[in-house]
Amino acid sequence: MADYGYISKNYLALTEQIERLSAGKQTVTLVAVTKSGSDEELLALVRAGAEHIGENRPQELRRRADLIRAAGLEAELHEIGNLQKNKVRLIAPDVSLIHSVDSLALAEEIDRRASALGRVIPVLIEVNSAGEEAKGGVAPEECESLIESVSRLNNVRVTGLMTMGPVVEDPELIRPYFALTKALFDRMNARFGFENGGILSMGMSDSYRVAIEEGATLVRVGRRLFVKDEEQDI
Repeated sequence: MADYGYISKNYLALTEQIERLSAGKQTVTLVAVTKSGSDEELLALVRAGAEHIGENRPQELRRRADLIRAAGLEAELHEIGNLQKNKVRLIAPDVSLIHSVDSLALAEEIDRRASALGRVIPVLIEVNSAGEEAKGGVAPEECESLIESVSRLNNVRVTGLMTMGPVVEDPELIRPYFALTKALFDRMNARFGFENGGILSMGMSDSYRVAIEEGATLVRVGRRLFVKDEEQDI
C-alpha cells in the first residue's frame, strides 16, 4: 500500500507558512490545485485537511467531486481555469467558486445553469492585470462595468477579483501586477460591497509569497503539495 505521508507533510508545512506570512494582515485561504496529483494523492490531501480543491479542467472537477463524495469526504471545489460556456453545465452542480469570469456572456450562462439547479454560484472577475493578449481576463478599466452587468443576474454573485499575472522566473516581477489588482479590488469593494469583505485570488506555487504580501486573501498552490523529496523549500 502506497504511503502518502509526504502529502500531509507538504500540506501542513505550506499552511503554516501561509499563516506566518499573513499573520496580523489578512486571512488567507489555500486552494490546493490538484491537476498534477493522482486521485489517491487528492484524497490524501483532503484527509490531511485541505478544504478547498482547485481544478482547471471542468471534466476533472466533476469527476473528482464524485470521487471525493464516494470516499465519504467533503471539500469545496473551485474552477480556476479558463472556462468555456459549453463547459459550465459540467461544473454547475458541484462548483463552490468560479475564478475566471471575464465576460457577461459567460456569466449569463452560469446564471442560466445555476437557475435551473435552484442555486446561486459565487464568481470572481478575472482581471488581465498585465494586458497579455494570449490570456483571458478583463482589462482593469473595464472591470467596474462588467461587475455592474453581472450583478444584475439573479443566480450569480460576484465575490471579488482574480488575476494570474505574467509567467516570469522571478516572482518579484509580478509584484506590480498584484499591487495593481489589489488597488482595483479595494475600489470595487468600496463601490459594490463584496460579501464578507470579498475574495482577492492571486498567487500560485512560485508567487504566493509575493501575492500574500500584496494583499491576496486566496492563493492557488499545486505543485508544491506533491513533491516527494526533501529538496523543495516549501
